[in-house]
Amino acid sequence: MANTKSALKRAKIAERNRLRNKSYKSAVKTLMKKYFAAVETYAANPTPESKQEVQTRMSEAYSKIDKAVKRGVLHPNNGARKKSRLAQRLKAQTQPAATAS
Repeated sequence: MANTKSALKRAKIAERNRLRNKSYKSAVKTLMKKYFAAVETYAANPTPESKQEVQTRMSEAYSKIDKAVKRGVLHPNNGARKKSRLAQRLKAQTQPAATAS
C-alpha cells in the first residue's frame, strides 16, 4: 500500500482512469459487434430499414471510437484502424466479390 499522500492520490487517480478506460474499451467493442451484426443482417436481406440500421450503428461506433481517442483511451492509429475495419466490412458485404483474372 502507498505510504505517502501523493502516492495515495496517484493510486486513486490510476484506479479512476483504469475504470474509465475499461468502460470506453468495452463500449467500443460492444458497438462494433452490434454494427457487424447489423451488416450481416443487411447482407442477408438488403432492405432500406436494414441499411438505415447499419448507418445508425456505424455512426454510434464511430462516435464512441472518436471520443475514446480524444480522451486518450485509444491511440489515434488504433481508432483509425477500428473505423477502417468497420467501413471495410460493409464494403465487402455489399459489393460483389471482385473476380481474380
